[in-house]
Amino acid sequence: MQLALSPEDQAFRAEMREFFTTKVPEEIRTKVLEGRELTKEEIAGSMKLLDDHDLAVPHWPEEWGGRGWTELQKHLYHEEMQAAGCPVPLAFNASMIGPVIAHFGSQEMKERFLPKTKSCEIWWSQGFSEPDAGSDLASLRTSAVRDGDDWIVNGQKTWTTLGQHGDWIFTLVRTDPEVKKQAGISMLLIDMRSPGLTVRPIELIDGGHEVNEVWFEDVRVPGENLVGEPGQGWTMAKFLLGNERVGVAPVGATKAALARAKKLAPERLSEPLVAARVAELENELLALELTALRVVAHSADGEPHPASSVLKLKGTELQQAVSELLVDLAGPGSLASGAGALEGDGGEGLPDWTSRVAPTYLNFRKASIYGGSNEVQRQIISRTILGL
Repeated sequence: MQLALSPEDQAFRAEMREFFTTKVPEEIRTKVLEGRELTKEEIAGSMKLLDDHDLAVPHWPEEWGGRGWTELQKHLYHEEMQAAGCPVPLAFNASMIGPVIAHFGSQEMKERFLPKTKSCEIWWSQGFSEPDAGSDLASLRTSAVRDGDDWIVNGQKTWTTLGQHGDWIFTLVRTDPEVKKQAGISMLLIDMRSPGLTVRPIELIDGGHEVNEVWFEDVRVPGENLVGEPGQGWTMAKFLLGNERVGVAPVGATKAALARAKKLAPERLSEPLVAARVAELENELLALELTALRVVAHSADGEPHPASSVLKLKGTELQQAVSELLVDLAGPGSLASGAGALEGDGGEGLPDWTSRVAPTYLNFRKASIYGGSNEVQRQIISRTILGL
Protein backbone atom coordinates (compact mmCIF):
# COMPACT_ATOMS: atom_id res chain seq x y z
CA MET A 1 0.00 0.00 0.00
CA GLN A 2 1.37 3.41 -0.97
CA LEU A 3 0.32 6.91 0.02
CA ALA A 4 -1.04 8.73 -3.01
CA LEU A 5 -0.05 12.40 -2.96
CA SER A 6 -0.66 14.86 -5.76
CA PRO A 7 2.41 16.00 -7.74
CA GLU A 8 2.19 19.35 -5.94
CA ASP A 9 2.16 17.72 -2.51
CA GLN A 10 4.99 15.38 -3.50
CA ALA A 11 7.04 18.43 -4.51
CA PHE A 12 6.17 20.13 -1.22
CA ARG A 13 7.27 17.06 0.76
CA ALA A 14 10.55 16.92 -1.18
CA GLU A 15 11.14 20.62 -0.49
CA MET A 16 10.61 20.14 3.24
CA ARG A 17 12.82 17.04 3.30
CA GLU A 18 15.65 18.85 1.53
CA PHE A 19 15.47 21.81 3.91
CA PHE A 20 15.43 19.78 7.11
CA THR A 21 18.23 17.46 6.00
CA THR A 22 20.54 20.12 4.57
CA LYS A 23 19.93 23.37 6.47
CA VAL A 24 19.62 22.06 10.03
CA PRO A 25 23.07 21.16 11.42
CA GLU A 26 23.74 17.42 11.22
CA GLU A 27 25.17 17.24 14.74
CA ILE A 28 21.90 18.52 16.20
CA ARG A 29 19.80 16.16 14.09
CA THR A 30 22.00 13.25 15.13
CA LYS A 31 21.49 14.11 18.80
CA VAL A 32 17.71 14.13 18.30
CA LEU A 33 17.66 10.82 16.44
CA GLU A 34 19.90 9.19 19.05
CA GLY A 35 17.77 10.42 21.94
CA ARG A 36 20.41 12.72 23.39
CA GLU A 37 19.41 15.77 25.42
CA LEU A 38 19.59 19.12 23.62
CA THR A 39 20.74 22.29 25.29
CA LYS A 40 18.55 25.37 25.56
CA GLU A 41 20.78 27.07 23.01
CA GLU A 42 20.39 24.21 20.52
CA ILE A 43 16.59 24.18 20.83
CA ALA A 44 16.23 27.95 20.65
CA GLY A 45 18.82 28.21 17.87
CA SER A 46 17.00 25.61 15.77
CA MET A 47 13.72 27.48 16.14
CA LYS A 48 15.46 30.75 15.20
CA LEU A 49 16.83 29.03 12.08
CA LEU A 50 13.33 27.89 11.13
CA ASP A 51 11.99 31.38 11.78
CA ASP A 52 14.66 32.90 9.54
CA HIS A 53 13.18 30.74 6.73
CA ASP A 54 9.52 31.39 7.70
CA LEU A 55 9.12 27.79 8.87
CA ALA A 56 8.76 28.16 12.65
CA VAL A 57 5.00 28.80 12.88
CA PRO A 58 3.35 27.99 9.52
CA HIS A 59 0.00 27.36 11.25
CA TRP A 60 -0.24 30.87 12.77
CA PRO A 61 -2.24 33.67 11.14
CA GLU A 62 -0.28 34.90 8.14
CA GLU A 63 -0.11 38.38 9.65
CA TRP A 64 2.13 36.98 12.38
CA GLY A 65 4.29 34.54 10.45
CA GLY A 66 1.91 31.84 9.20
CA ARG A 67 2.13 30.39 5.71
CA GLY A 68 -1.49 29.73 4.81
CA TRP A 69 -0.76 26.07 4.14
CA THR A 70 -3.35 23.35 3.75
CA GLU A 71 -3.84 20.90 6.59
CA LEU A 72 -2.08 18.25 4.50
CA GLN A 73 0.93 20.50 3.98
CA LYS A 74 1.15 21.12 7.73
CA HIS A 75 1.07 17.36 8.29
CA LEU A 76 3.83 16.72 5.73
CA TYR A 77 5.92 19.51 7.27
CA HIS A 78 5.69 17.92 10.72
CA GLU A 79 6.39 14.42 9.43
CA GLU A 80 9.48 15.40 7.44
CA MET A 81 10.78 17.49 10.33
CA GLN A 82 10.49 14.55 12.72
CA ALA A 83 11.93 12.06 10.25
CA ALA A 84 14.99 14.25 9.69
CA GLY A 85 15.63 14.68 13.42
CA CYS A 86 15.09 18.43 13.28
CA PRO A 87 14.12 19.79 16.72
CA VAL A 88 10.45 20.69 16.49
CA PRO A 89 9.59 24.32 17.32
CA LEU A 90 9.19 24.77 21.06
CA ALA A 91 5.60 23.68 21.65
CA PHE A 92 4.97 26.20 24.43
CA ASN A 93 5.74 28.98 21.95
CA ALA A 94 4.54 27.65 18.62
CA SER A 95 1.49 25.54 19.50
CA MET A 96 0.31 26.93 22.83
CA ILE A 97 0.70 30.56 23.87
CA GLY A 98 1.42 31.93 20.39
CA PRO A 99 -1.98 30.95 18.95
CA VAL A 100 -3.69 32.06 22.18
CA ILE A 101 -2.18 35.55 22.03
CA ALA A 102 -2.90 35.78 18.30
CA HIS A 103 -6.56 34.89 18.95
CA PHE A 104 -7.34 36.52 22.31
CA GLY A 105 -4.64 39.13 22.93
CA SER A 106 -4.85 42.86 22.36
CA GLN A 107 -3.02 44.41 19.42
CA GLU A 108 -0.43 45.77 21.84
CA MET A 109 0.10 42.33 23.37
CA LYS A 110 0.46 40.73 19.94
CA GLU A 111 3.06 43.24 18.85
CA ARG A 112 4.92 42.92 22.13
CA PHE A 113 5.12 39.13 22.31
CA LEU A 114 4.44 37.34 19.02
CA PRO A 115 7.63 38.24 17.08
CA LYS A 116 9.84 37.19 20.02
CA THR A 117 7.71 34.09 20.59
CA LYS A 118 8.11 32.74 17.05
CA SER A 119 11.86 33.38 17.03
CA CYS A 120 12.24 31.84 20.53
CA GLU A 121 13.83 35.03 21.82
CA ILE A 122 11.31 34.49 24.61
CA TRP A 123 11.24 30.93 25.95
CA TRP A 124 7.75 30.26 27.31
CA SER A 125 6.79 27.87 30.09
CA GLN A 126 3.31 26.49 30.77
CA GLY A 127 1.73 27.11 34.17
CA PHE A 128 -1.39 24.92 34.16
CA SER A 129 -1.12 21.74 36.26
CA GLU A 130 -1.07 21.86 40.05
CA PRO A 131 -0.56 19.12 42.67
CA ASP A 132 -4.35 18.84 43.16
CA ALA A 133 -5.39 20.03 39.69
CA GLY A 134 -3.80 17.93 36.99
CA SER A 135 -6.50 16.04 35.16
CA ASP A 136 -9.11 18.24 36.90
CA LEU A 137 -7.62 21.53 35.75
CA ALA A 138 -10.75 23.51 36.64
CA SER A 139 -9.98 22.91 40.34
CA LEU A 140 -6.76 24.95 40.25
CA ARG A 141 -6.08 27.06 43.35
CA THR A 142 -3.30 29.46 42.35
CA SER A 143 -4.88 32.85 43.05
CA ALA A 144 -4.53 36.32 41.56
CA VAL A 145 -5.93 39.23 43.56
CA ARG A 146 -6.29 42.80 42.30
CA ASP A 147 -3.99 45.38 43.85
CA GLY A 148 -4.56 48.66 42.02
CA ASP A 149 -3.71 48.04 38.38
CA ASP A 150 -1.67 44.93 39.21
CA TRP A 151 -2.36 41.34 40.21
CA ILE A 152 -0.78 39.60 43.20
CA VAL A 153 -0.26 35.89 42.51
CA ASN A 154 0.14 33.12 45.09
CA GLY A 155 0.21 29.37 44.57
CA GLN A 156 2.07 26.49 42.99
CA LYS A 157 2.33 24.87 39.56
CA THR A 158 3.91 21.49 38.87
CA TRP A 159 5.19 19.36 35.98
CA THR A 160 6.39 22.57 34.30
CA THR A 161 8.37 21.06 31.42
CA LEU A 162 11.72 22.77 30.75
CA GLY A 163 10.72 25.49 33.19
CA GLN A 164 14.37 25.81 34.18
CA HIS A 165 14.90 27.53 30.80
CA GLY A 166 11.82 29.73 30.92
CA ASP A 167 11.84 33.50 30.44
CA TRP A 168 8.06 33.92 30.79
CA ILE A 169 5.26 31.63 31.94
CA PHE A 170 1.63 31.70 30.76
CA THR A 171 -0.34 30.92 33.87
CA LEU A 172 -3.92 29.98 34.69
CA VAL A 173 -4.98 31.67 37.93
CA ARG A 174 -8.19 31.95 39.92
CA THR A 175 -9.33 35.56 39.86
CA ASP A 176 -12.89 35.04 41.19
CA PRO A 177 -13.43 32.33 43.81
CA GLU A 178 -17.15 33.12 44.17
CA VAL A 179 -18.38 31.94 40.76
CA LYS A 180 -18.52 28.54 39.07
CA LYS A 181 -14.96 27.20 39.07
CA GLN A 182 -14.52 27.29 35.28
CA ALA A 183 -15.82 30.89 35.15
CA GLY A 184 -13.40 32.21 37.76
CA ILE A 185 -10.17 31.43 35.89
CA SER A 186 -8.01 33.93 33.99
CA MET A 187 -4.69 33.81 32.15
CA LEU A 188 -1.69 35.93 33.10
CA LEU A 189 1.68 36.27 31.40
CA ILE A 190 4.35 36.36 34.11
CA ASP A 191 8.02 37.26 33.83
CA MET A 192 9.88 34.36 35.47
CA ARG A 193 12.47 36.79 36.85
CA SER A 194 9.76 38.41 39.01
CA PRO A 195 10.50 38.62 42.77
CA GLY A 196 8.73 35.82 44.63
CA LEU A 197 8.77 33.33 41.71
CA THR A 198 10.84 30.20 42.39
CA VAL A 199 11.58 27.24 40.09
CA ARG A 200 12.43 23.94 41.77
CA PRO A 201 13.59 20.86 39.81
CA ILE A 202 11.85 17.48 39.82
CA GLU A 203 14.09 14.50 38.98
CA LEU A 204 12.41 11.99 36.69
CA ILE A 205 12.59 8.20 36.60
CA ASP A 206 15.14 8.38 33.77
CA GLY A 207 17.43 10.51 35.96
CA GLY A 208 16.87 13.65 33.92
CA HIS A 209 15.77 17.14 34.91
CA GLU A 210 12.95 17.92 32.51
CA VAL A 211 10.10 19.09 34.73
CA ASN A 212 9.81 21.49 37.64
CA GLU A 213 7.68 22.99 40.36
CA VAL A 214 7.01 26.71 40.11
CA TRP A 215 6.08 28.63 43.26
CA PHE A 216 4.45 32.06 43.41
CA GLU A 217 4.77 34.03 46.64
CA ASP A 218 3.18 37.49 46.38
CA VAL A 219 4.34 37.83 42.78
CA ARG A 220 3.28 41.21 41.38
CA VAL A 221 2.08 41.07 37.77
CA PRO A 222 1.19 44.20 35.75
CA GLY A 223 -2.47 44.38 34.76
CA GLU A 224 -1.49 44.72 31.11
CA ASN A 225 -0.26 41.10 31.24
CA LEU A 226 -3.80 39.72 31.51
CA VAL A 227 -4.72 37.92 28.30
CA GLY A 228 -8.20 38.89 27.14
CA GLU A 229 -10.73 39.53 29.89
CA PRO A 230 -10.96 38.27 33.50
CA GLY A 231 -12.77 34.93 33.62
CA GLN A 232 -11.82 34.01 30.04
CA GLY A 233 -9.03 31.66 31.05
CA TRP A 234 -11.01 28.43 30.78
CA THR A 235 -12.00 29.25 27.21
CA MET A 236 -8.36 29.94 26.40
CA ALA A 237 -7.25 26.70 28.07
CA LYS A 238 -9.63 24.65 25.89
CA PHE A 239 -8.43 26.51 22.80
CA LEU A 240 -4.80 25.88 23.75
CA LEU A 241 -5.26 22.19 24.51
CA GLY A 242 -7.04 21.71 21.19
CA ASN A 243 -3.97 23.11 19.42
CA GLU A 244 -1.64 20.99 21.58
CA ARG A 245 -3.32 17.77 20.48
CA VAL A 246 -3.03 18.53 16.78
CA GLY A 247 -0.03 16.58 15.45
CA VAL A 248 0.38 14.73 18.75
CA ALA A 249 0.91 11.40 16.95
CA PRO A 250 4.67 11.47 16.20
CA VAL A 251 4.48 9.39 13.01
CA GLY A 252 7.70 10.71 11.49
CA ALA A 253 9.73 10.41 14.68
CA THR A 254 8.49 6.89 15.41
CA LYS A 255 9.21 5.74 11.85
CA ALA A 256 12.72 7.18 12.16
CA ALA A 257 13.22 5.41 15.51
CA LEU A 258 12.12 2.07 14.05
CA ALA A 259 14.39 2.49 11.02
CA ARG A 260 17.24 3.28 13.41
CA ALA A 261 16.52 0.13 15.42
CA LYS A 262 16.85 -1.96 12.27
CA LYS A 263 20.12 -0.23 11.41
CA LEU A 264 21.62 -0.63 14.89
CA ALA A 265 20.92 -4.34 15.25
CA PRO A 266 20.66 -5.80 11.72
CA GLU A 267 21.86 -9.21 12.88
CA ARG A 268 18.71 -9.59 15.00
CA LEU A 269 16.35 -9.13 12.05
CA SER A 270 16.92 -12.73 10.95
CA GLU A 271 15.34 -13.97 14.17
CA PRO A 272 11.72 -14.90 13.35
CA LEU A 273 10.19 -13.32 16.46
CA VAL A 274 12.12 -10.07 16.02
CA ALA A 275 11.31 -9.94 12.30
CA ALA A 276 7.61 -10.48 13.01
CA ARG A 277 7.64 -7.80 15.69
CA VAL A 278 9.28 -5.26 13.38
CA ALA A 279 6.87 -6.09 10.55
CA GLU A 280 3.89 -5.63 12.86
CA LEU A 281 5.17 -2.23 14.00
CA GLU A 282 5.77 -1.15 10.40
CA ASN A 283 2.23 -2.18 9.43
CA GLU A 284 0.72 -0.36 12.39
CA LEU A 285 2.75 2.77 11.63
CA LEU A 286 1.52 2.72 8.04
CA ALA A 287 -2.06 2.38 9.27
CA LEU A 288 -1.48 5.27 11.67
CA GLU A 289 -0.06 7.41 8.86
CA LEU A 290 -3.07 6.69 6.65
CA THR A 291 -5.39 7.53 9.54
CA ALA A 292 -3.51 10.78 10.13
CA LEU A 293 -4.01 11.74 6.49
CA ARG A 294 -7.74 10.99 6.74
CA VAL A 295 -8.01 13.10 9.89
CA VAL A 296 -6.17 15.95 8.17
CA ALA A 297 -8.47 15.72 5.18
CA HIS A 298 -11.56 16.03 7.39
CA SER A 299 -10.33 18.77 9.73
CA ALA A 300 -12.24 21.97 9.06
CA ASP A 301 -11.14 25.55 9.77
CA GLY A 302 -8.13 24.34 11.74
CA GLU A 303 -10.31 22.49 14.24
CA PRO A 304 -9.13 18.95 15.02
CA HIS A 305 -11.36 16.10 13.90
CA PRO A 306 -12.62 13.90 16.78
CA ALA A 307 -10.53 11.08 15.34
CA SER A 308 -7.43 13.02 16.40
CA SER A 309 -7.95 11.21 19.71
CA VAL A 310 -7.32 7.95 17.86
CA LEU A 311 -4.03 9.39 16.60
CA LYS A 312 -2.98 10.45 20.07
CA LEU A 313 -3.91 7.09 21.57
CA LYS A 314 -2.33 4.85 18.95
CA GLY A 315 0.57 7.18 18.19
CA THR A 316 1.83 7.23 21.76
CA GLU A 317 1.36 3.48 22.14
CA LEU A 318 3.50 2.87 19.05
CA GLN A 319 6.09 5.38 20.25
CA GLN A 320 6.37 3.42 23.49
CA ALA A 321 6.42 0.09 21.66
CA VAL A 322 9.37 1.12 19.47
CA SER A 323 11.29 2.38 22.52
CA GLU A 324 10.63 -0.99 24.17
CA LEU A 325 11.91 -2.79 21.06
CA LEU A 326 15.18 -0.87 21.29
CA VAL A 327 15.59 -1.87 24.94
CA ASP A 328 15.07 -5.51 24.01
CA LEU A 329 17.54 -5.27 21.12
CA ALA A 330 20.13 -3.73 23.45
CA GLY A 331 19.65 -6.56 25.92
CA PRO A 332 21.82 -6.32 29.06
CA GLY A 333 23.56 -3.29 27.52
CA SER A 334 20.44 -1.25 28.20
CA LEU A 335 21.23 -1.49 31.92
CA ALA A 336 24.42 0.56 31.45
CA SER A 337 22.53 3.84 31.67
CA GLY A 338 23.01 6.94 33.78
CA ALA A 339 25.97 9.27 33.28
CA GLY A 340 27.29 7.19 30.41
CA ALA A 341 24.01 7.66 28.57
CA LEU A 342 24.55 11.40 28.51
CA GLU A 343 28.14 11.11 27.36
CA GLY A 344 27.45 8.40 24.77
CA ASP A 345 29.54 5.78 26.55
CA GLY A 346 27.85 2.42 26.57
CA GLY A 347 30.45 0.88 28.81
CA GLU A 348 33.38 -1.40 28.04
CA GLY A 349 32.67 -3.63 25.07
CA LEU A 350 29.17 -2.25 24.50
CA PRO A 351 27.97 -0.08 21.60
CA ASP A 352 27.32 3.45 22.87
CA TRP A 353 23.67 3.42 21.70
CA THR A 354 22.75 0.70 24.18
CA SER A 355 23.18 3.00 27.18
CA ARG A 356 20.63 5.53 25.93
CA VAL A 357 17.68 3.30 25.14
CA ALA A 358 16.54 2.66 28.73
CA PRO A 359 16.33 6.37 29.66
CA THR A 360 14.38 6.99 26.45
CA TYR A 361 12.04 4.09 27.22
CA LEU A 362 11.45 5.38 30.74
CA ASN A 363 10.94 8.96 29.56
CA PHE A 364 8.33 7.94 27.01
CA ARG A 365 6.09 6.57 29.76
CA LYS A 366 4.85 10.18 29.86
CA ALA A 367 3.58 10.06 26.27
CA SER A 368 0.32 8.30 27.19
CA ILE A 369 -0.38 10.96 29.85
CA TYR A 370 0.40 14.38 28.40
CA GLY A 371 -1.92 16.12 25.96
CA GLY A 372 -4.86 14.37 27.59
CA SER A 373 -4.25 10.90 28.99
CA ASN A 374 -5.01 7.88 26.84
CA GLU A 375 -7.83 6.98 29.25
CA VAL A 376 -9.40 10.36 28.51
CA GLN A 377 -8.87 9.81 24.77
CA ARG A 378 -10.77 6.50 24.99
CA GLN A 379 -13.68 8.33 26.61
CA ILE A 380 -13.66 10.91 23.82
CA ILE A 381 -13.57 8.17 21.18
CA SER A 382 -16.46 6.30 22.84
CA ARG A 383 -18.63 9.43 22.99
CA THR A 384 -17.86 11.37 19.83
CA ILE A 385 -17.03 8.58 17.36
CA LEU A 386 -18.78 5.43 18.60
CA GLY A 387 -21.74 7.22 20.21
CA LEU A 388 -21.63 5.06 23.33
